[in-house]
Amino acid sequence: MQGRYIVHMIRELANPTRFMTLSGTLLPWMAGLAVLLFGIGLYLVWFVAPADYQQGETVKIMYIHVPAAWLSLFFYMIMASSALGTLVWRHPLADVSQKAAAPIGAAFTFICLVTGSLWGKPMWGTYWQWDARLTSMLVMLLVYLGILALWRAIEEPNRAARAVSILTLVGAVNVPIVKFSVDWWNTLHQPASVFRLGGPTIHTSMLVPLLVMAVAFTLMGVALHLSGIRTEILRRRVRTLNLLEAERLDARAA
Repeated sequence: MQGRYIVHMIRELANPTRFMTLSGTLLPWMAGLAVLLFGIGLYLVWFVAPADYQQGETVKIMYIHVPAAWLSLFFYMIMASSALGTLVWRHPLADVSQKAAAPIGAAFTFICLVTGSLWGKPMWGTYWQWDARLTSMLVMLLVYLGILALWRAIEEPNRAARAVSILTLVGAVNVPIVKFSVDWWNTLHQPASVFRLGGPTIHTSMLVPLLVMAVAFTLMGVALHLSGIRTEILRRRVRTLNLLEAERLDARAA
């Protein structure tokens, strides 16, 4: 029963007009909640979360670095799902979702790499080390940039969507490598300390601010994603109108 409801909702949202109506209603609430959680999260980070006994105050880079790392993977999975929607199910909004997600995922991946380098310098004595986690995350950024470049290289939307979907699914091989690199190889990064079978190993005074910041970043990312989809729908409507007007003028000239 629940599965049928989800399928029904997906079919309903396949209509761009319905999507525009629903997203227009959700966006202000999501943006407002994200701002509220950012305020709460920043207060917890600066006034409640303790400094680490080894890392000192530099540990607070974690509250940006870790959510950015999670969301870089999250948005790539959105893109991979959208790629399947384009190639297999022919969902009308799948390629729009994929195109809107790409710059957001690339931005979070870049933030992850920059904050990781800033965090790594005082801890490891270097901004960069070619270990498995860092290298695989860099590969993810390059894949994101390649996808963005491919969108711009092909002007016709349907051809671009198919080409990008194939590249996205090929690049999805890197997602489990990023996730499990600390388990498969000996890296500078510690193993997972939040989402693990035995439960979080991080202290509650640090875990709560981290989760609040993660939810705030997620709401912001999803709100940006919805806004990007809405912008792309409007852009394509304008493109269609321009093409129809050009055809009408050509017909009159003939």
